[in-house]
Amino acid sequence: MEAEEVVAKPPKGRFCTICNQRRAALKRPKTLEQICRECFYAVFEEEIHGVIVDNQLFKPGERVAIGASGGKDSTVLAYVLSELNRRHNYGLDLFLLSVDEGITGYRDDSLETVKRNEIQYGLPLKVVSYKDLYGWTMDEIVKLIGLKNNCTFCGVFRRQALDRGATLLKVDKLVTGHNADDIAETVLLNILRGDIARLSRCTSITTGEDGPIPRCKPFKYTYEKEILTYAYFKRLDYFSTECIYSPNAYRGFAREFIKDLERIRPRAILDIIKSGEDFRISTSTKMPEQGNCERCGYISSQKWCKACVLLEGLNRGLPKLGIGRSRGANNELSKNAKEAKGIDSIQSKQCGTLDF
Repeated sequence: MEAEEVVAKPPKGRFCTICNQRRAALKRPKTLEQICRECFYAVFEEEIHGVIVDNQLFKPGERVAIGASGGKDSTVLAYVLSELNRRHNYGLDLFLLSVDEGITGYRDDSLETVKRNEIQYGLPLKVVSYKDLYGWTMDEIVKLIGLKNNCTFCGVFRRQALDRGATLLKVDKLVTGHNADDIAETVLLNILRGDIARLSRCTSITTGEDGPIPRCKPFKYTYEKEILTYAYFKRLDYFSTECIYSPNAYRGFAREFIKDLERIRPRAILDIIKSGEDFRISTSTKMPEQGNCERCGYISSQKWCKACVLLEGLNRGLPKLGIGRSRGANNELSKNAKEAKGIDSIQSKQCGTLDF
C-alpha cells in the first residue's frame, strides 16, 4: 500500500475543520474530517495517549519492549511511544525487540531499518532469531513444506520468540503495533474458524495478564491508513516490502473484505471491533484450560505447546504433523514421548532451549 494512495486530499482552498486557520492537507480516513498536518499529528498522538491513559496500560518505572519489525506500524509505535513517554512523563524504560525469522531478502533488509531506528530514537535493540531458538529458519522450513501453511509455522514461532526475547530483556510489558484493521480482521477470522477461545480475547487491549509478560496494543483503535499517513508526513524511516512468503496467507482474504467495507463505510472497522468486544460466550461452552507445555514450559492448553508440536514434526520429517487441530498431534506425540526424550536431534533444538 503506497502512502500517496492512502492520503486523501481535500478540495483546494478548504481550511482545517479543527483549527480553521491552516489549509487542510488531508481527509482523515477514520472520520473523513478535512484537517491540516499539524492538527492531524496532534489528534493522532493524543488519541493514542488517551487509549494508554484510559486503559492504564503502563505504570511509572516499567520496562517496556516494543515489538519492532521495521514496518510502518512498529516504526510509528516506537516513534510515538517514545515521544509520549517524554511529553507526558510516563517514566517508562523502552526497548526495541525484533525477531529474525531467517527470510533472505526480506527480514535481513527490514532489520537494517530497525537498527537505524535504534539510533534515531535512542532505544536499545534486542534481536532474537528462529535459528537460535528453534534451530530452523523460515527459508529452511519453506524449502521443506512449500508455501502452504508456512504462515502457521511463522506465526506460532514468532509469538513465542517475542515472549522469549521479552524475558531476556526482563521487561514488564510487551507492546505491539497491531492496529484497528488487524483486530477487525482477527475477529472475522476467529468467527470463520469457529475459534471461540480466541474470539473471546482477541479484542482485549491487554492480553496475557495471567502469564509472565502481558501484551498491550496501543493502536487498537488506530486505522492502518492513519498510521501510514502519519509515517508518510513525518518522513519516518520504515520498511514497506511485504513478506515474500505471505501472499497465500488466509488472513489476506479477511483483509481484502475489511478494505472493501472501509471504502463503503469507514466506521465499519470500529464497529467490528465493538461487536467482538460485545460477544458473550455461553456458560455451557467448555473453554480450554491454560497450562504449561510439558516439554518446554511455555503456556499451552495441550500437553505440548504448538511450537513444540511443529518442531517435532519438522525434526522427524513430518512437517504436517502439527498442522490443523493440535489435539491429534499431541496424542501421537504423547505416545512417542519416551522415544522422543532419548533422541537428540541434530537438525533442530527443542522449543525454548535458551536459558532465561
